[in-house]
Amino acid sequence: MKSSVITFPGSNCDRDMDVALKKFGFNNKMVWHDDNELPKSDLVVLPGGFSYGDYLRCGSMASKSRIMQSVINFAKSGGLVMGICNGFQILVETGLVPGVLLRNKYLEFICKNVFVKLDNKENAYFKNLNKDVLEFHIAHNEGNYFCTKDQLKEIKDNNQIAIYYCNSEGKIEDQYNPNGSIKNIAGIFNKEKNVLGMMPHPERMIDQSLSGEDGSIFFKNLINNIK
Repeated sequence: MKSSVITFPGSNCDRDMDVALKKFGFNNKMVWHDDNELPKSDLVVLPGGFSYGDYLRCGSMASKSRIMQSVINFAKSGGLVMGICNGFQILVETGLVPGVLLRNKYLEFICKNVFVKLDNKENAYFKNLNKDVLEFHIAHNEGNYFCTKDQLKEIKDNNQIAIYYCNSEGKIEDQYNPNGSIKNIAGIFNKEKNVLGMMPHPERMIDQSLSGEDGSIFFKNLINNIK
């Protein structure tokens, strides 16, 4: 399976994602933001970091990078595109997934492990996962997901919520919401479920001795679903 990770000026999780993808069997290529075309890919990843220093709105400048038109075309053709943290911010700026990402509720940078509950397994990212609650890592200042009431209704009607913030037992309550995201939303799909944006970092949880292994479960399942 072939994957591509897009590197923008200010990306800082692109190498982490490269390591994770290669560890679980992807033939990964790093793609510079100013390139014109994507290499042949089964999966494209927009990684975390601070693209363009988070000037203007986070992800807004990166969304206009030259490579993004190829990413948008790939997504619209049904290709799998995953945006993590800053990558999620870039996805909402391109309109590939609905909503916006605002400053965290208490206006502080958050860096810690969180639990998330899967809401939809009818997609290539989570299909066949034998767990409903995963432990991932978050590190963001603008991870507060927001959308209008009409958008929220549409998102729910189309089963586009991918994951919710929760506790270790899967309870979805305000006290387990780290950043103020509406309805504890931690990740969103597009309508077709081939584009996934989420704030938590699965690539930081791929080694039991360093972090945890729920990211390993995620990536092993993902490549098996793509094959």
